[in-house]
Amino acid sequence: MAQRRRDDRRVETVGSGVAELVPDPDRAGGWTLLVNGTPQSHVDLTDPTHVEFEYVRRMATAVGLLAPPGQPVRVLHLGGGALTLPRYIAVTRPGSPQRVVEIDGPLVDLVRTALPWDPRAKLRVRVADAREAVTGMRDSGYDLVIVDVFAGAQTPAHVSSVEFVREVARVLAPDGWLLANVADGPPLTYAKAQVATIRAVLPEACLIADGGVLRGRRFGNLVVVAGREPLPLGQLSRRAAGDWFPGRVESDLARFAGGHAPMTDSTAVSSPAPPAGLFSAKS
Repeated sequence: MAQRRRDDRRVETVGSGVAELVPDPDRAGGWTLLVNGTPQSHVDLTDPTHVEFEYVRRMATAVGLLAPPGQPVRVLHLGGGALTLPRYIAVTRPGSPQRVVEIDGPLVDLVRTALPWDPRAKLRVRVADAREAVTGMRDSGYDLVIVDVFAGAQTPAHVSSVEFVREVARVLAPDGWLLANVADGPPLTYAKAQVATIRAVLPEACLIADGGVLRGRRFGNLVVVAGREPLPLGQLSRRAAGDWFPGRVESDLARFAGGHAPMTDSTAVSSPAPPAGLFSAKS
């Protein structure tokens, strides 16, 4: 395959800073979206089922177990980026009605024009704040809510509280799942508090992450899967372990949280910033 030129890169100012679209030299339809130097998304326009980022693959694993293969599900995405998972679900679960809420309007416009998605997908994108949008939605309207909200490289405090999780749970069907991306590093203080916060509302939960991240040895992403009914932990564990990026499922979340209290609107904090230079090799 011919190498793609570095000057194919596209740089634009968006609401949250500077967005870059960087061509993937190994995949003809592949693009990485960076915002202020932080990788936000990777998409392959020719194969939307290709998922590159480690934590997004873990989310895709969970999506595959939510319902029988191919069955449409109602999905709410809080945080859009380049719409990796909406594109994936549109192909793997055709006919799924999906709504994406993304606060950065210029970023949405950039993705819409430079990385267009299949117009046949039942996919709507709304420019709004995630919490404000959820507050106005009807009860039990979604089978799956995916929370992947970032302002730059950090998750804002107002989408880290138990009050926010209650709103998310309200719009979930009784047997629905929440998937949340939690970014943290040693000693995992934010991740432990987030686990306590989510379990206070949706008690059936587990974590999927790299073993080193789970043990607090390095900064990374932890995916929370949560609902009201028992999760298919065995299947999640087998699929996570067999992935390109082998992961581990942690189900003893009382032990993981280590006595941390749920975060409320008055005590919630943003997720920690990643260590300096973490993404320098990728940008």
